[in-house]
Amino acid sequence: MPKESYSVILKKGINSFNKTIEVDSDKSISIRSFLIGAISNGISEISNVLESDDVHSTVQCLSKKLNIKIKKIGKKKYRIFGKGLGSLYAKKNSLLDFGNSGTCARLLISILSTTPGIKVRMTGDKSLCRRNMSELIKIMNEFGANFYPKNKFNLPLKMISSDMPLAIFYRAGVSSQLKSAAILASTNAFGQSTIVESKNLQSRDHTENILLKNSKILKIKKDKNKTVIKISGKKYIDGLNYSVFGDPSSASFYASMAILTPGSYLKIKNVGLNPKRTGFFRLMKIHGAKIIYKNIKKNTINELVGDIHVKSSRLRPIKANAKIYPSMPDEYPISFVIAALTPGIHVFKGISELSNKESSRAQEMKKILNQVGVKCKLNKNEMKIFGTKKIKKKLIKVLSLSDHRICMSTVILALASSCPAYIRGFETVKTSSPNFLKTIKFLGGKFEIKKTS
Repeated sequence: MPKESYSVILKKGINSFNKTIEVDSDKSISIRSFLIGAISNGISEISNVLESDDVHSTVQCLSKKLNIKIKKIGKKKYRIFGKGLGSLYAKKNSLLDFGNSGTCARLLISILSTTPGIKVRMTGDKSLCRRNMSELIKIMNEFGANFYPKNKFNLPLKMISSDMPLAIFYRAGVSSQLKSAAILASTNAFGQSTIVESKNLQSRDHTENILLKNSKILKIKKDKNKTVIKISGKKYIDGLNYSVFGDPSSASFYASMAILTPGSYLKIKNVGLNPKRTGFFRLMKIHGAKIIYKNIKKNTINELVGDIHVKSSRLRPIKANAKIYPSMPDEYPISFVIAALTPGIHVFKGISELSNKESSRAQEMKKILNQVGVKCKLNKNEMKIFGTKKIKKKLIKVLSLSDHRICMSTVILALASSCPAYIRGFETVKTSSPNFLKTIKFLGGKFEIKKTS
């Protein structure tokens, strides 16, 4: 059944606010919980799971096509009946539909690549089918998996898994999904795989944190120049049991609203504060944002969790170098909004990977900012934004990009600048933040919803 499509229309800016909120649960952790739970031994119980479209796609693939029993046992609480490494099974030529989820696609493909006897077809929505999977395919080829048609690097594809997966060496880059894919594929390969991360290119490490209690599987060594991850294949993964924290990427949008709205104060409770996920908050603090973390604790999967307190702030022009990219890949669109509304010349370097997201994010944000008179200069790896307070009060139009972060960023731009906006295809926001509009309304933002099909 096709999803109901709708548009969001904004006509007025937002007034100052003083609020406390919780944000949608972390998408990265939620998806990994189901995938790793499926290949664990025994039963996993995960609470406070994000119930978004991307997570639903993951559950559907596992339960409907790969014979994993998943039971909802309470509000946002699930029980996953794991079958162990190498145990996933699918009927020949079954179709796996990943929806909009790049995380589900890359990580599930990696698990299946080293699961002998798998022959499946794979697809996704229009946005996901545009995304380049060449690097993932290259890594999985090393394990012995094959993808057809040959020399085609985007979905839909057919995959035949490796009958004899062997350990590999992989040098990680800025993508945490590719690093996680190499790790998960390695868990069912013969021998010990090695993954090396440069100190200057360390991406989010949720997969490592979830697996760390399985000391026979994964070991990590660090020195001043690099991190070395060793994965021993064909062991056992223990069942999981934890509560998912709030998503720091989702939190960044509400924090931005507080920064940009004079006289505002916002407390965001129970948010993941993993340093490899909080590049946005560090970047904003460096440039003058009044942001404080409180009530910080480490949970059972080695993740820092706490509350974020944000006050309205006057920022200095933002200078973001390439090193910060791995810790904030999803927060660049909202960072561009903050830059646009802050006087001065802002520079964001090392952003070439933004072209392989749900949309070409830098290019699309440049188009949006140009609509309100903000000058931008963009090349393959750098965005320069000439921020101003003299925003043209013109209608901002966004037409069905299937990119949740672009839609969310446009809402913040419209509310903070008092520019009217028409955002079509807003249902895509349900992939990551199903409660986004509800939270915006709670903060005082006003909008209309118009069904388009």
